[in-house]
Amino acid sequence: MTEISPILLSLIALKAGAKIMEIYASDFDISTKSDASPVTEADAAAEHIILCELEKLSPEIPVVAEEAVSNGIVPEIGDLFYLVDPLDGTKEFVSKNGEFTVNIALIKQGEPVVGVVYAPALGEIFWGVQGRGAHAARVENGKVGCPVSLNVRSAPPKVVAIGSRSHGSAETEDWLSRYEVESFVAAGSSLKFCRVAQGAADIYPRMGRTMEWDTAAGDAVLRAAGGIVTTLDGQPLFYGKRGRAEASDFANPYFVAYGDISLKKD
Repeated sequence: MTEISPILLSLIALKAGAKIMEIYASDFDISTKSDASPVTEADAAAEHIILCELEKLSPEIPVVAEEAVSNGIVPEIGDLFYLVDPLDGTKEFVSKNGEFTVNIALIKQGEPVVGVVYAPALGEIFWGVQGRGAHAARVENGKVGCPVSLNVRSAPPKVVAIGSRSHGSAETEDWLSRYEVESFVAAGSSLKFCRVAQGAADIYPRMGRTMEWDTAAGDAVLRAAGGIVTTLDGQPLFYGKRGRAEASDFANPYFVAYGDISLKKD
C-alpha cells in the first residue's frame, strides 16, 4: 500500500479548516444543491485547498470529493482512492454551533485505512490508521497539541447512544429499543464516530441517507480505535459503491457504529 501519513493529511485538514473559519466569521451566502442540502462558499473553498494539496502529496491516487461529485466530476477509481468531505455538517456551520468537520479518508480495497477528522471551531482533531491505532489532539492557533490515544470503551449495562443533531428519525428510536439506553446524545457531522472512538458514547445508529464521504474518515478513526461500523445485516460498511440499480453511486445503506463489538447483535 502507498504509505500516506496521517500527519500530512492532518496538515491539509488544518489548512482547509483555517479557510473555513475565515468564512465562518464573515457574512457568508447560503445556496441549495439539487438534493436540497445547503452549501456555502466555505465548502467550495475548503475542497479546492484539499484537492490541490492531495494532488501535490499523491497525484497517482484519485480523489472522490463531495462538491466535485455534485458538479459531475467523478474520477475513475480502483483499489486505492481518497474520499473527501470538505465541510461535513453544513447545517451546523450555518447555525454556528461549531459541530462541523473536515473529513479526509484513504480507502483501500473498500476499507477506510487512514482517516482524519478536524473540527476547526471546536479545536479538536482526530486521526486513525488501520493497524496503528487512533489518536486525538487539541488544536490551538493552528498548532496540533500532544496526541492522546483513543480506545473504545467496554459497553456498560446501559449504553450511551449518539445520533444526528439534524437528521433524527423514528426508525432510529425503534432500532435502539433493543438496548437499555442510559442517554441519547445529539451531535453533528462525523464527530459522532469520534465520540464513540474516544469512549464518550457506545453506539451510533444511522437510519437515514448518508454518502461515503460523510462517513469514511470517522469510520477509519473508529475502526482504528477498536470499534466497527456495519450495515443493518452485520456486514462491515464498504466503500467505493458504484453502478448499483438500487442506489446512487457512493450512497451508504443504513448503518450502525459500535464501540464495543460485543454490542453487535445478530
